[in-house]
Amino acid sequence: MRKRMLWIMAPLAAAAFLTSCGGGNGHFPVVDNDPSSCTVRSSGGAPIVVGSGVSGDPAAPENASGYRLGLTAKYSSKYMVVANTPLATKAGCDILKAGGSAVDAAVAMQAVLGLVEPQSSTIAGSAFMMYYDAKTRKVTAYDGREAAPAAATGYYLSRQDQGDPGSSAPVPSARRSGRSIGVPGVMRMLDMAHKEHGMLAWSGLFDYGIKLSTDGFQIPGRLGAAIASNAASLALDANAMAAYFHADGSPRTTGETMTNLPYARTLKTLATQGADALYTGDLAKAIVAKAAQSVGDDSAKTPITPSLMTLDDLAGYKAKKRDPVCTGYRSAYYVCTMSPPSSGGIAIAQSLGILGQFNLAQYGPANPANEGGVPSVMGVHLVSEAERLAYADRDKYVADTDFVPLPAQGLASLLSPDYLRQRASLISPDRSMGTAAAGDFGSVPQGVDKTAEHGTTHFSVVDAYGNVVSMTTTVESSMGSFHMVEGFLLTNQLTDFSASPVDGSGQPVANRVAPGKRPRSTMAPTLVFKGSAPGDFVMATGSPGGGAIIQYVMKTVVGALDWGLDAQQATSLVNFGAANSPTTGVDGSNTTLDLAALVDGLKAKGHTVSTSAQSSGVATIMRVTRNGRTLLEGGADPRREGIVLGDGSL
Repeated sequence: MRKRMLWIMAPLAAAAFLTSCGGGNGHFPVVDNDPSSCTVRSSGGAPIVVGSGVSGDPAAPENASGYRLGLTAKYSSKYMVVANTPLATKAGCDILKAGGSAVDAAVAMQAVLGLVEPQSSTIAGSAFMMYYDAKTRKVTAYDGREAAPAAATGYYLSRQDQGDPGSSAPVPSARRSGRSIGVPGVMRMLDMAHKEHGMLAWSGLFDYGIKLSTDGFQIPGRLGAAIASNAASLALDANAMAAYFHADGSPRTTGETMTNLPYARTLKTLATQGADALYTGDLAKAIVAKAAQSVGDDSAKTPITPSLMTLDDLAGYKAKKRDPVCTGYRSAYYVCTMSPPSSGGIAIAQSLGILGQFNLAQYGPANPANEGGVPSVMGVHLVSEAERLAYADRDKYVADTDFVPLPAQGLASLLSPDYLRQRASLISPDRSMGTAAAGDFGSVPQGVDKTAEHGTTHFSVVDAYGNVVSMTTTVESSMGSFHMVEGFLLTNQLTDFSASPVDGSGQPVANRVAPGKRPRSTMAPTLVFKGSAPGDFVMATGSPGGGAIIQYVMKTVVGALDWGLDAQQATSLVNFGAANSPTTGVDGSNTTLDLAALVDGLKAKGHTVSTSAQSSGVATIMRVTRNGRTLLEGGADPRREGIVLGDGSL
């Protein structure tokens, strides 16, 4: 693809080189010169630059990150960014202000997230991206999921010697060992998407991440907590100790300013050499060497089972474009979400198909103006029952379809209206089913896999050209595998595979490890349109939350489409839902709400209710009409530190 370079004055210094390409809808970059764009407002109405450190700066961390009250939907007329961390939000917004595309913003945001939110994301991690191209009205699913190395077998996570049934397990644990580290995918994915849809030059998209890692940033509350809670595991890695601890061994704390000069050097290398720098050359060698570490850097020289990843594994990794999972909802909406190796998209599409058999509109939350309100008993009951049925299919049938096909006729069978009506008929209005059985697709010799997933982060972007990105990106568990190299962490993503290739009955598990295979994920970036096809954009949403992502996204989609909540109300609404177990979760993060009647009502229907506080991180953008104007409306999760930014027209 040819790119024509031109000089243009722009508020982002690194965006002096701008490009016009077919992927950017054929537009020349349109720069927003409004000085109030990409700022927040002080109590007196004055604009505040995020990261400036002045009073009211949302990037100034709180000592504790709990549920924030009083958030309201934010509006914009041209472009908008929502992320779980203010500094990443600013990075994306500044790119859009300089004329960049939604994909350009995604690259800049990922670079910052790997610095300021390493407990959730890394440039050596994985991601799924849903992209809507406004010119072609096409939705594309981009797959940047990690892959197992070529030397891995079904026993990679459970045996040090894969061929020896008597071999001991990896040490100090599968997660802390090198065996959990997959071949990274996110930068290859972003490179692919940028070549097709970028507006600004790749080299300028890393400048804010370089600035923050060089000049320093205040440690957010979640990062401060992650450093403290993971201290023992991080202590085995000298690079992690240098980054996150003082010379005396004490952890860096929330609010403290830290730099990460190795990360700055890495971003400069990526900026000048492209994504290939992570997959070949010195950075690739450093990743392979770190993953192969066999003894900890601690005084005890703790043994570590090494990875079997090679330079050939890195050089051979390819991001993929996949057909999205799309389905109609109530003959009014068209929902597109992520395809396998994500299980989240299929589960959301199935849940919506099941819920389409019920009139959910009559079961909306009470007093939605108050943080989204208190969900109704019947609303939670129906949604959680639909999710139980979807999780049952997910646990048995869904994995990397490049290796294990879906049952019967594949997606067509799993989303068949007749099949989903039959599944809906299993829901009783009066009693929870507790645990659902997977759907019957004949003799499918596969076991059930309930491998748990953990933390991620999500952001949504709409650019001035009408393009949309919904992207979920992850390091897996908090701070991944605790292996750190050149300023960034390596993930423990391969622990999303089943540790055993067979279940308790000896049946092969679809989500077993295999060479080059991608582990099943629940990440579910989601786009919604009016009508029966992409074109009339309604909403971009998604969430972190490991295996509960399906529940968080479902709550937001149902809240917006069935219950008429605005973007912030749908995001702030009490999280609720269920995997395939008798337990139904009702988020207790907002302690100002009285959930007693809801809990009692669910228990009366046979639900086992958990009210533990949850941390999702939903990031939602909706297109709405307000006062006769078509606007973008954004909501950030009150359980996270993120904010909404857009143009300064309102």
